[in-house]
Amino acid sequence: MMERIQVGLGDRAYEIVIGPGARALAADLTGRRNFLVTDSRVAELWGSWAAKEIPQAGSFVFPAGERHKTPETVVSICRRAAELRFDRKARFVALGGGVVGDMTGFAAAIYMRGAGFVQIPTTLLAMVDSSVGGKTGVDIPEGKNLIGAFHQPEQVLIDPDFLATLPPGELRCGLAEILKTGVIFDEALFAELERDPDSLTVAPDYARFVPLIRRSCELKAQVVVADEREAGIRALLNYGHTFGHAVELLSDFSIGHGEGVAVGMCCAGELAARLGLWTRKEAERQKRAIAALGLPVALPRHCTVPAMLEAMRRDKKNRDGAIALVLPRRIGAAEVNRDVADAEIGAALEAVHA
Repeated sequence: MMERIQVGLGDRAYEIVIGPGARALAADLTGRRNFLVTDSRVAELWGSWAAKEIPQAGSFVFPAGERHKTPETVVSICRRAAELRFDRKARFVALGGGVVGDMTGFAAAIYMRGAGFVQIPTTLLAMVDSSVGGKTGVDIPEGKNLIGAFHQPEQVLIDPDFLATLPPGELRCGLAEILKTGVIFDEALFAELERDPDSLTVAPDYARFVPLIRRSCELKAQVVVADEREAGIRALLNYGHTFGHAVELLSDFSIGHGEGVAVGMCCAGELAARLGLWTRKEAERQKRAIAALGLPVALPRHCTVPAMLEAMRRDKKNRDGAIALVLPRRIGAAEVNRDVADAEIGAALEAVHA
């Protein structure tokens, strides 16, 4: 049975369809010329299926990996669309994980000043986070996602059957984003991840993922409707990300996004405990939950305090030179804080170092 969540944004409203077999609905993408965008890894796994089942007038495949999430790749996507004579009525179709979705959405946003696009996420991380909400963009050497646009998809098709092809590390990265959502909004969701974590990682019971995906998308849809452009409550979704993006950047993206967020949550949890925003017991509960899912809880030694602070100052969420940090108040609630001294941040980072 398919579950449907409405993202109510007026004339830009769209539907998230969740359930086994949801990808079959891609066959209904008719009436306009479709331009399929994917990466080399997804093309190897799902390219034959896409060629048969997704109506398409052309495609573009780029090398897999965060290192290729660049302005140059987006220009190549747009040039290929132009070569194939797609007009602004074209529908771009993103088949893949967060890198594919972010770049396809950005290409659609700027191609002929705006084309439509559909998200078909193939990773857990993309299903619960990047495919919903319209954030698109690319990385530059100075930081992650510093070039981009808000551009909502026309539809999101989430099929948990894709998860069976994911390596364990990719599943864990997605679980980090779900756990993040639980920390900031929903203790019950957090507690569900604490229950029998091995059935989510060691020997995955894929049926367990459907309600986790649904709840994550419900919460994110509510936040996006309330604050599409991240002027308020949507900023809370960046919990763990200011620290985490710095970890990714300093590791030259050898550390995955979900792993970076996991470490970032530990950094934020430690800082919040030191500031008295939540208890040491809550910080330890979060750390245990992260570790139980097989995610890292220690900051790599090469991520020195000065390097971390410098990378964090480049974050796009900062204002007037102040580092914006999402810090937890309890499991299920968080706040944005812009007045934490560098010394306090540094002390927390030192405490989390491996």
